[in-house]
Amino acid sequence: MAKITTQEVLDELKSLGSEKLVAQNKKRGAGDNQFGVKMGDVRKIAAKIKKDQELGLELWETNNMEARCVAILILDPKKLSNEQLTSMVSSENFANVIDWLYSYLIKDSLDKQTLRLQWEKAENVMLQRLAWSLISGNIARNPELEDTPKLLDYIEKHMLEAKPEVQWTMNSTLAQIGIKQPHYRDRAIAIGHKLGVYKDYPVSKGCTSPFAPIWIDYFVSREQ
Repeated sequence: MAKITTQEVLDELKSLGSEKLVAQNKKRGAGDNQFGVKMGDVRKIAAKIKKDQELGLELWETNNMEARCVAILILDPKKLSNEQLTSMVSSENFANVIDWLYSYLIKDSLDKQTLRLQWEKAENVMLQRLAWSLISGNIARNPELEDTPKLLDYIEKHMLEAKPEVQWTMNSTLAQIGIKQPHYRDRAIAIGHKLGVYKDYPVSKGCTSPFAPIWIDYFVSREQ
């Protein structure tokens, strides 16, 4: 079977595009280099390709939003160096794509703890965002890797003025501490109330508020 090319993927994505979805994506922070393709259709294209490291890297270099999402799904995280992952994150400005990078590539990276330490000191806000995603993941799955009191001190001092891209995952870490670590739950809730971050965030029916005290209470109650 002939190898699928970058241009063929771009052509298929373009054929599935919607100007209405382009406009919606722009409101959420996406740039102009996009076709407005539903993520379900992106997943179908990636499923046909399966894993293809060379094609994935080529698609990433197009800077097209949906092509980058296809790339994320067909790349093997174990074959990506720390330098490649850092470069990928640094070159992307749309939080949705950044969070796909975390979910499908970075959280399964063989050296993610090194990345966590490097990225939290970076100037790039997306690297900082994903440093906090990795910290939040540690709290949920490997809490022994983190100094929780130190994290709470930092969040209390810095979350209110953090850049929006970073504030979101910093807040997620605060919520995970409250959910997963009962000894620190009261303090996490108190910090959430003190800072009030996302207290008035609009929430669709059936969804949980990102306001940390509500988020913590919901998941603790569900687990009990």
